[in-house]
Order: sequence, then structure tokens, then C-alpha cells
Amino acid sequence: MDNNNQQQGQQRNVQIKANDDALRGKYATHMQVSHSKEEFIFDFMSLFPPQANLVSRVVVSPQHAKRIAAALADNIKKYEDQFGTLKAGEDNKEIGFKVS
Repeated sequence: MDNNNQQQGQQRNVQIKANDDALRGKYATHMQVSHSKEEFIFDFMSLFPPQANLVSRVVVSPQHAKRIAAALADNIKKYEDQFGTLKAGEDNKEIGFKVS
């Protein structure tokens, strides 16, 4: 068996290094997607009118963007199976607290 067939048949364990800031994560209220032939760009923003602050920009290949879309669809299905159907564009007024 050659090396490529071995890698396809086995999962590789990868250790991920992250500092405390990265582990805390970033909160975004909006997201914008753009693309070129070579890459997809995901811009995550926090909107505080009259301005929005860029929280993070992630650039990936088109193939990886498609894998991200599939993983997101799978996770949304699992979420809805557990918590109920989400409505697209639903404006949730509770974010850990009630907004009056």
C-alpha cells in the first residue's frame, strides 16, 4: 500500500496550538462573504451603528469553502434536531439577557 492510500484509510491526529486570546473566541453580529476565482473571504463583523468593526477575516480555497458549507449545514441540522427549527433572518432579542 502506498503512502497516499495509507493516509486515506487512516485519520491523522493533529495537535492544535492556541493562545488564550484565540481560545476565548470572537463574537460577531454580521458576516460578509466575497470571492474570487482562487479564494473565498469571510469577514466577521460586530455592528454598532453607525459603524461596524471587523472582528476577523478568514480566507480559504473554494474547495475548503465548500467543505465549510457542508459542515455548517450538517451542524445546523443537528442543532435543529435537538432544539427545533430555526427561522432564517429571525431577530433574536435574547442574547444571554433580554433586550428591551
